[in-house]
Amino acid sequence: MCGICGIIGNVENKEQILQGMMKAIRHRGPDGGESYVAKEAALGFQRLSIIDLDTGMQPMFNEEGNKALVFNGEIYNYWILKDMLVQKGHIFQTTSDSEILLHGYEEFGEGMLLKLRGMFGFAIWDEDRKELFAARDFFGIKPFYYAVVGGTFVFASEIKSILEYPGYRRQINEEALEQYLSFQYSVLPETFFKGIYKLLPGHYLTFKNHVLQVVRYFEASLKPERHESMKHALKDVENIMRQSVRRHMISDVEVGSFLSGGVDSGLIAAISGCVRTFTVGFCGEGTLYDETEDARELADTLRLKNNCRYIEKEEFERAIPEVMYYLDEPSGDASAVALYFLAQEASKEVKVVLSGEGSDEIFGGYNIYREPKMLRLIDWLPLSFRKKLACMAQKLPKSMKGRGYLIRAAIPVSERYIGNAYIFHEEEKMRLLKQEVKKQAKEVIQGTYEDASHLKDAEQMQSVDLKYWLPGDILQKADRMSMAHSLELRVPYLDWDVFRIARGLPCRMKLHRRTTKYILRRAARAYLPKPASSKPKLGFPVPIRNWLKEEDWYENIKAAFGGETASDYFHTDYLMELLEEHKKGAADNSRKIWTVYVFLVWYHIFFESQGNIDYNRHRESSVRGQMI
Repeated sequence: MCGICGIIGNVENKEQILQGMMKAIRHRGPDGGESYVAKEAALGFQRLSIIDLDTGMQPMFNEEGNKALVFNGEIYNYWILKDMLVQKGHIFQTTSDSEILLHGYEEFGEGMLLKLRGMFGFAIWDEDRKELFAARDFFGIKPFYYAVVGGTFVFASEIKSILEYPGYRRQINEEALEQYLSFQYSVLPETFFKGIYKLLPGHYLTFKNHVLQVVRYFEASLKPERHESMKHALKDVENIMRQSVRRHMISDVEVGSFLSGGVDSGLIAAISGCVRTFTVGFCGEGTLYDETEDARELADTLRLKNNCRYIEKEEFERAIPEVMYYLDEPSGDASAVALYFLAQEASKEVKVVLSGEGSDEIFGGYNIYREPKMLRLIDWLPLSFRKKLACMAQKLPKSMKGRGYLIRAAIPVSERYIGNAYIFHEEEKMRLLKQEVKKQAKEVIQGTYEDASHLKDAEQMQSVDLKYWLPGDILQKADRMSMAHSLELRVPYLDWDVFRIARGLPCRMKLHRRTTKYILRRAARAYLPKPASSKPKLGFPVPIRNWLKEEDWYENIKAAFGGETASDYFHTDYLMELLEEHKKGAADNSRKIWTVYVFLVWYHIFFESQGNIDYNRHRESSVRGQMI
């Protein structure tokens, strides 16, 4: 895994500009950096050596030297593809998986993409045709950002690299802020930085003669089939998980594994046999926020070594600015900070880790997916009557049990579910934001519901999470927090062959009575003790709900909410109301408070400080501990 960047256009001082862009992402590849500069193109590469340690440096060229590649990721089926290409007459100069992309593109063009098994964000410059071809993997495991600035195409693995391009002028994208307050992450193709875009998962682009074209080549859609036999489906899941984990073990350096004590990471650790596993917990916060004991017991059972890292409240707080810096865009997912410390711990021992991201989205692991079945209890009532019940429920105290159930029962799934997080609802956003709310959150995802309208409600919810939540929150934080510590994170559940099996499973095999990920838990019984295979999902629980009531956190956030930046964007009286309610225990506003607060931290770093905080050089800089 590495960091890539580039400039396509005849601009002055390309070499100097490129070096600045490379420097901004050197944490992604501290093992070396190289560049290629021609009249109309400049490509930069920062390397983290994993496969072919001696000859895998980039930019990499084909035999004729007229095509240059920069690539971030891993291709796990490269030996199979290499044999195919050698038979077609291609001559390979290295044993690196990177070279597959050059020859594959020469042979198949964009048709190569569907033959790849792995994670990738790459760009190929064709010097003869003066054309750039770039692509991102099926699920968005690896990032790719781009901007067109004055006719010049600029791209990179991280936004902070593009910010080093002197022609770009920073401007916040207020539409991104509007949707962030609902989704808790950057959900739109255009990022928080006006004019800088994500290449979406399953898409490729070309840039030639100042013309940009973006094309979708893959869509992660569910296609449930009729399975007569649970036994047959179970065998398919067992076999494909075994194959995927072993495929993801390919490396010339040691591979470790994250371990929570639950089924997702436990199954990976058991199949892989990774000697070193890594876990985090929180000091003095009780079992609700600590999976370390479960992880340690599972590691002992599997005869694996487990490294536990306990996070103190104070160091968590100090790390927030640094985490926002590496994320590039604000994220209201507090588990990103926990993941930052987990990756930091793992990086002391290994260069590569396996992790369980993607399992919940493809196998139906979130408890909220059980909601449609629960709502059937009153689904038989006429909609008009359910709406009356919902109106009555709105007047009940927020803490009253069953209130939310009655309200949600009157709302179609396409209007009540925008993903795993729904932080500020529309009426709350209108109270909070000073800018006009232009688009409701449900409008952003409306097309996905239309495409999935033939599926069951729970499968429609899965479809939304596959398209938005998975790449926008889960994979984004996984990539940034691991790469902040020069650690390659691999996700065996997001192998195409695993998804091919999972997408065809009927809902009853994923959600069975009160059990989520039912078929995966059944498959895991062959490898894990029952407590691990049946353990309910926690998912990096973080005790910010408690911490926000403590005086030091309360005062720091109160000061931020009363600051100039907060008053520029928000009605601060509403922010103070949320904060006071939470401190007094009248309501749990922790996610709302956190989502706004980290936006303010992010804004301070990238706009008030103009990103002039070099965490790569100054890991212990006093800036990282500053509260805005």
